Amino acid sequence: MTSITEDLSSSGPKIVLPGDILPGPESGLLDDAPTAPVIKLGPGLQPMDDDTIAAVKAGVLKHAAVGNRWWVESNQRRYVAATGESIIGVVIGKSADYYKLDIGAAQPALLGVLSFEGATKRNKPDHKVGALLYCRVSMANKDMEAELECFNPTTGKADGYGELKAGFVFKTSLGLARRLLDPKTLVLRLLGQHVPFETAVGMNGKVWINSAKPAHTILICNAVKNSEFLGAEECRSMVKSLVEKL
Repeated sequence: MTSITEDLSSSGPKIVLPGDILPGPESGLLDDAPTAPVIKLGPGLQPMDDDTIAAVKAGVLKHAAVGNRWWVESNQRRYVAATGESIIGVVIGKSADYYKLDIGAAQPALLGVLSFEGATKRNKPDHKVGALLYCRVSMANKDMEAELECFNPTTGKADGYGELKAGFVFKTSLGLARRLLDPKTLVLRLLGQHVPFETAVGMNGKVWINSAKPAHTILICNAVKNSEFLGAEECRSMVKSLVEKL
């Protein structure tokens, strides 16, 4: 195993490989001080028995200052559930207590029928098989089915979670899906200047689009997929050429 201390101190992308060990307290990442924020690990990172953190897949090490969250970003297509992530799932089964959802992982996830804003035993939502739901991963364990919820645990409100009606859903790589959630992502801002639409992006690589016309939906889907490996100027040119064809 190798350490990635030098990568963390550089200004360029921090590339990690399976088995790389994240640096200890001297780097500030694994700070044991009482005032240090709690570290939240996302996909691609795993705590070890000696209190270090190891990369378990190849990709670019990413950090979100809000929540002190670390993860490894790659273009894999098989989703691995992580607690706190927002995802889009399809109802593939239901029972008295749970919905079973396909989230693009190795196994389906479970969503409790009471895991909705204001849901009670007398008043609970009834979603049919095939319904599209925007959910939050409430618990993820590699040895168990992931558990989901359709409300914000901080506020107790739906805050956008729930059934996604109408619209169209398509699949992207996990890396592109995470970039689309960044407010600085150029392609969605450029499209919004020309076409009105709603969108919901799941970290499991599923993107939901709802617009007024089928032609607009097709344009948005093509633009998002084409933007994955484009620079800023190339992205502007691509969106402009697609809009001119409307």
